[in-house]
Amino acid sequence: MSLLYFVPLQVACVMTIWSQLQPAYAANMWNEALNKRLGTKGLDLSQVLVEVEKRGSSFEQLLTIPEQDDWVYSDGKSTSCIAFILEMYKAAGLFNPIASSVQVTEFTIKDAYILNFFENNSSRLPNWCNDGDTVKLPYCQIKGKYRMELPGYNSMEPYPHMNERCPSLPTKYYRPENC
Repeated sequence: MSLLYFVPLQVACVMTIWSQLQPAYAANMWNEALNKRLGTKGLDLSQVLVEVEKRGSSFEQLLTIPEQDDWVYSDGKSTSCIAFILEMYKAAGLFNPIASSVQVTEFTIKDAYILNFFENNSSRLPNWCNDGDTVKLPYCQIKGKYRMELPGYNSMEPYPHMNERCPSLPTKYYRPENC
């Protein structure tokens, strides 16, 4: 058996134990999100697992259902800082004409900076941008003692369902083309 078989099993075991030890935390952390993916309400983790089995699906498949930008939870929208920024990009039209087929809640910081949304011509950057630096970056680093390295910066055109089916197993987090 491959390691991939055991990962969802281990996740389910940890979640089950955590649900027993900290039920309120578990409910806030994943129960509502799992219910959203199933189209149900109020099921705890064990009930979610039973429902998944009834539907002939698997816990692994449930975990891979992409988060939807329009889902609202009991405590409001669930978003990260980068999803918030990308929501603004989306509202400003940067993802048009494919905006309705992009779920920015599925993006990581790297996914955001590799988007081909930024200035390509480094001569158009402000003069102060790379002033006094021996390495001329294609972007402005405003502050910081250490230089930021952004592999793949400004290199990818957005595409429908971007990042919705990307594998995320450690340690390499290999990203197939157009996953």
